[in-house]
Amino acid sequence: MQNKEFSMEIGGKKLTATFSDLAEQAHGSVLLKYGETVVLATACMSEDKGEGLDFFNLTVDYVEKYYASGKIGGNKYNRREGKPSEEAILGSRVIDRTIRPLFDHRIKNAVQVIVTVLACDGDDPSVLAVNAASLALCVSDIPWSGPVGAVRVGKYKEGMVINPNSKKREGQDFDYDLIICGKDGNINMIEALSFQRSEDEIEAGFKIASEQITLLENFQKQIVKEIGKTKREIKVHETREDAEKLFKDNFDAKLKETVFSGKAGNEKIHDLHHEWNELIKTTYPDLNDYSLFGDIFEEKINEELHRGAVAETLRADGRKMDELREIYAKAGGISNIIHGTGIFYRGGTHVLSILTLGGPDDMFTINGMELETKKRFFHHYNFPPYSSGEVGRFGNTNRREIGHGMLAEKALFSVIPSKEDFPYTMRVVSESMASNGSTSQASICAGCMALMDGGVPIKAPVAGIAMGLMYKNDNEYKVLTDIQGPEDHYGDMDFKVAGTKDGISAIQLDVKVEGVPIKILREAMDQAKKARLEILEVMGKELSTPRPNISEHAPKILIMKVKIDQIGLVIGPGGKTINGIKDKTGAEITIEDDGTVYITGKNGSAEAAIKIVEAMTHEYKAGETFMTAEVIKILDFGAFVKIAPGTEGLVHISEIAPFRVDKVTDFLKEGDIVPVKIKEVDDRGRLSLSIKAIDPNFIKPKNGNNPINEVK
Repeated sequence: MQNKEFSMEIGGKKLTATFSDLAEQAHGSVLLKYGETVVLATACMSEDKGEGLDFFNLTVDYVEKYYASGKIGGNKYNRREGKPSEEAILGSRVIDRTIRPLFDHRIKNAVQVIVTVLACDGDDPSVLAVNAASLALCVSDIPWSGPVGAVRVGKYKEGMVINPNSKKREGQDFDYDLIICGKDGNINMIEALSFQRSEDEIEAGFKIASEQITLLENFQKQIVKEIGKTKREIKVHETREDAEKLFKDNFDAKLKETVFSGKAGNEKIHDLHHEWNELIKTTYPDLNDYSLFGDIFEEKINEELHRGAVAETLRADGRKMDELREIYAKAGGISNIIHGTGIFYRGGTHVLSILTLGGPDDMFTINGMELETKKRFFHHYNFPPYSSGEVGRFGNTNRREIGHGMLAEKALFSVIPSKEDFPYTMRVVSESMASNGSTSQASICAGCMALMDGGVPIKAPVAGIAMGLMYKNDNEYKVLTDIQGPEDHYGDMDFKVAGTKDGISAIQLDVKVEGVPIKILREAMDQAKKARLEILEVMGKELSTPRPNISEHAPKILIMKVKIDQIGLVIGPGGKTINGIKDKTGAEITIEDDGTVYITGKNGSAEAAIKIVEAMTHEYKAGETFMTAEVIKILDFGAFVKIAPGTEGLVHISEIAPFRVDKVTDFLKEGDIVPVKIKEVDDRGRLSLSIKAIDPNFIKPKNGNNPINEVK
């Protein structure tokens, strides 16, 4: 095995790229190590192009292996990796969104990038994976205009941290956590979680990340100079000259009025595209491969949208550059059974979000390659085919749905109350009902309404908006607020920014160009803030603060505290005691290591369960009285009496009555209900009880009436 190694330092740690014959059949490969985290990236391109393809065929997979973190993993009957985890899918998306814009999309050969995590020791393998994918492509013979760099930046109390490890991120004591990718001083991919931080703070994070990315680019460029392969010459489809003339003669005159029709959506463009296809068929009836005409129609629409925006400040639906579509927000109204509902419209984008509340046992357990944790708030997003007026497969969650769901989850996470303030598990599901531009940001707005409708005491309302870009150069461009239809499809940027009135909570950036300058991103953030405040105003008119109470149909959670040495008492041997309480009351009981007990139930079950636990763990003191204690065992020298579930004490024969009692069974029998008072608690916790001390007249002499029978 022959190795060639290259190293640099970033974030205070050594980054080492190793090139060997380990994966020698791949067209490009690299082992990239940071700390003790190692990934293998491979890149391959098919020899033949895909005939008739009208898209660039790129697939990206980020593969997690249990062995990477020293686990056997899998389940009891199948000890191997199954379908990709959500973390793996999100990792694949980050790589894909970063490298895709740097390919010539006229190439129809299939390209596949696979990044496998071989070892994981706390340093983020997903960020390492982007750099590894870039290196594998750069040293291969695959045409690609990289390299790109990727870095994670966190702002902590002690300042900026480059590539913070998982333990530091799990503490959640940071102001923001950014994953930034880019090249040549520009940024082309962002994933950000922020705790309501200002645009100035976020921009500062962009700049620091960009400096680190430049170091990574230079590192990769030096490697390419030494060991990079010559790139293949791929013949791409060129637009036929007769196609250019055919379009110009028949469609140039009506292009502008079609693209800038003043109506939302792509309907007018689709109608024109149909006319174009029919014209080709009529003009060239014997043509078998219409792809020979290239993508001229798409190119012309794209050019006109950019020309109109940059040169004439025109938008497809007639709005101003910073103008929102009509906003509508509604809280509740679907059914009282549902714990919380939010409906949000932004033009032709309509989303319904539903909140469900549960107890601590309903938390989402993550047991993956890298993470072992529980989530008490999670958001899921669905995009059924009817949302875009189409027919398609239904029921399988795809990568896009997982990515959009996580983006909305990040946006809302920063305002979720602490477990101490609100111990519920919260699940929000957003259903995209109609789509015309950024359903993910509409999901944030609808999800926020659902949380407030459900009585979740969030710290502040959250809204999101998608910003677009029509770019000619760094000085000639237009930033668009609330992109829709053609702007989403043909525009150069999809920059989603969510937050409260006080600051940003989440960002996601995708681009179709190689990168966007930071100054344009800053302009877009400022424009997004203006839009966000307008949206929040509309949402506030419907519901400005969370409802004071949760739904009557949601479970009730009662909280109590027991001593740490009482935890075993409540649980019992093998869980027998706690399971018995659950079976008896129907409530769910969760006990934490610090002795906090969460009891969840409906219809009085939580109240019944907490009474049992309180009685079991109650610290009894002399002088306490109990009016309905039950005699459970008779002895010669007295009687054992149960004062609460699991708690009993002895009434000595001398404490039964104020007169002499020779035989206990003359006055008491098992099952009798008697009042008792605690006389003494010894150092072992044993209770000495008295009947006569609480009521001297309760037990009468044998020749008198015995009031026990009357009580019974």
